[in-house]
Parts: sequence; C-alpha cells; structure tokens
Amino acid sequence: MPFTGYKNLAMVIQAFELNYQETNFILPSEFTLNDYFKQRFEALLTEGIVDNSEAAICENLIAPILTEVWFSYKQNWLLWSHQSLSYDEDLSGVPDYILAHKSPLGKIVFEQPFFVAIEAKKDDFTAGWGQCGAEMVACQKINGIQEQTIFGIVSNGKVWEFGKLSDRAFTKNLKSYTIYDLERLFNAVNYVFEQCQLQVNP
Repeated sequence: MPFTGYKNLAMVIQAFELNYQETNFILPSEFTLNDYFKQRFEALLTEGIVDNSEAAICENLIAPILTEVWFSYKQNWLLWSHQSLSYDEDLSGVPDYILAHKSPLGKIVFEQPFFVAIEAKKDDFTAGWGQCGAEMVACQKINGIQEQTIFGIVSNGKVWEFGKLSDRAFTKNLKSYTIYDLERLFNAVNYVFEQCQLQVNP
C-alpha cells in the first residue's frame, strides 16, 4: 500500500503494532535567525500567494524554513525533496521531504540512514499524520536499527506538528508551533536536526 493509503495515524499504529503516546518531547534548541530571512518571509506572507495548494505550501512556507536550518547541518546531511522512498509493497511512495545522512559516494546518492519525514497537507492533519507515520516506519525499517529515533513533521505551512518513532513507540508532541512565532518554530526544527546529528555523531 502506498503511503497515501494510510488515512490516519491509527491505521499505521495498528498495521505495525506500535504503541502510541502523547507528550512534549521537543526541547527548544536555540537557532539564530537572521533579519534578512525574517523580512523576506514576512513580506512573502503579506504580499504573496502562499497556500493555495500543497505545492505552494511546500515551496513558499515549508522549504524556506527547512532549508534555513539545513544550512547549519549541510556538511553531513541532505534535505531531499519529493524523492521516491520504498521498503516494500506496503510502504512506498514519495514523501514531500526527507532528511538523510549524506552518502560517502556523493550528494546525488539517496541512501540510508533516513531520519526525518516531512509531509505537507492543506489543513488535513489527520491524513497528513497517516502518511507521515507510514513514511517514518519505512525509514526505520530501511535503516534496520530499531532503537534509532525517526522524526516526523506534518505542516499546513502555518501550523507545524512533530512526532517521533523509536523502537515500537510512536510519540506525538502535544504542542504545535506556528510561523507567527518564527523563533520558537525554528528552535523546534533545529532541535530535530540536532537530535539526528547526535545519533550519528554522539
């Protein structure tokens, strides 16, 4: 079944016999946001058409934030956009974004370990988490290290929600973040990248 076949997170939890819990696991990790980015982003929100489709949400709202954080980790990590990911016939599809450790063979090689799946949904967080949850399970199975923590982000561009999968435990962060408080949002995204880095280089 493709990732899009999982219509909600409960389907993923049942299909792969995970344990679901909710808590605030995101800890703010300070990220210095430059004024140029803030000014351009605010101008985009004020003057631009940013959320008329999922593609627009990806390009205008999600990608700039992910890329801004990724620049601090670019030596070891690659942020892939709309790259096919497949474990088996029950776990395959095209995540909106995947954070993967950079291959020693070069930046054009898409290979594990994969650590973060990011899904954009136009105000349908239920379906977004079904799809993202399945992508997280696929990442875990492809990596082949059960105790590794895989992170997931679902966003409609304005609201960002976070989850993580470790062993058989799926944890959804209770608190969500918004682009109207950019500093807190960037600190949350930076925390996820930082945790991925620590798993590879403790």
